[in-house]
Amino acid sequence: MNYRKYNSIFRKIKSHVNILMGFISIFWVSEFLDVLIFKGSLDKFGIIPHNLIGLRGILFAPFLHAGLNHLIANTIHFIVLGWLVMLQKISDFWIVTLLTMIVGGIGVWLFGGPGSVHIGASIIIFGYLGFLLLRGYFQHNFVSIFLSIVVCFFYSGLVLGILPSRSGISWEGHLCGFLSGVFAAKLIASEK
Repeated sequence: MNYRKYNSIFRKIKSHVNILMGFISIFWVSEFLDVLIFKGSLDKFGIIPHNLIGLRGILFAPFLHAGLNHLIANTIHFIVLGWLVMLQKISDFWIVTLLTMIVGGIGVWLFGGPGSVHIGASIIIFGYLGFLLLRGYFQHNFVSIFLSIVVCFFYSGLVLGILPSRSGISWEGHLCGFLSGVFAAKLIASEK
C-alpha cells in the first residue's frame, strides 16, 4: 500500500471516530446536565404518544436517558452498530440515523402507550440493527451480506427487545426503530 492509501484510510477512520464521539458526547453531556442541573426534568422532552407537544421528542428523545446504566448500555451499542453502519459509506450512517429518528419517532408517537414518555438512543440503535441485519438481503453484495451475518451472530439476542417485556422499557421504540432501519436498508439498496 502506498502513502496515499494509508492517508485515505486514516482520514476515513478519523471521520468515523469524530462522528460517533460527537453523538456520544451529546448523550453524556445531556445526561449529566439532566442529573446535576435539571434534576431529571429533561426527560419530559421525550416522545409522548398521542400528545402534540410530545412530537418534539422525535428530535430530543434519542439524546435523553433514564440514568447511567441506560446511558452506558446505549453508548456501547451505539458505537459498535453505528460504526458498522458507516463502514461502507458515511452517508449511510446519516440516512439511517435521520430516518430512524423521524420515522421511528413518529411510529412511537402513534403507537406508544398513552401517558408514557419514551427516551433513549435505543430507537436509533434498533434502527442500526434492523438496517445491518437486512442490508445484505437487499444489497446483494459480499460486504453487506458478511456484515449482516456478523451482526446476526453477535446481536441476534437484541432482537428480542422489540417484544413487550418489562415495564419502563420502550419496546415500541425498539420495534419502530428496527422497522425504520429495515426501511432504510431497502431505500439505500434501491438507490444503488
